[in-house]
Amino acid sequence: MSPLSSSAQKIQDLLDSLGYSYVVIEYAESTRTAQEAADRAGCELGQIVKSLIFQGKSSGKPILVLTSGANRVDEKLISKYAGEPIRRADADFVRSVTGFAIGGVPPIGHNEKMETYLDEDLQQYLVIWAAAGTPNAIFKLSPSDLQKMTGGRTVQVK
Repeated sequence: MSPLSSSAQKIQDLLDSLGYSYVVIEYAESTRTAQEAADRAGCELGQIVKSLIFQGKSSGKPILVLTSGANRVDEKLISKYAGEPIRRADADFVRSVTGFAIGGVPPIGHNEKMETYLDEDLQQYLVIWAAAGTPNAIFKLSPSDLQKMTGGRTVQVK
């Protein structure tokens, strides 16, 4: 097994330091989209955790939505939870607040702490898969550990 890239290693080191035994897997092929990640992991599309960054329109604050790969986020619902209108963040904002490029944003290890919402649909699975810092890296975990790691609020997102 070849060594992980620096971004993927950062997530592996964070998982280790938090006391989790999850293993980051980096592929030669892309895991950028939820479907590609599901294909690599050999799981259902719904088991993929998409890390989506939104921005509060008035506050400018970053908002992280961790949603099932099978779902499309209802931005009006997220606006309600956030207490202000939101917009999808651009690539520069995403990299600035997370430290990662779109397509590889993990649910943890960000540059800034942010308000986090977890898709309730992820709870139906024993195992889910999340991005691990690059568009080719993912790791397997449980929905309850995702909640513990992120401190996210479990809500309806679709």
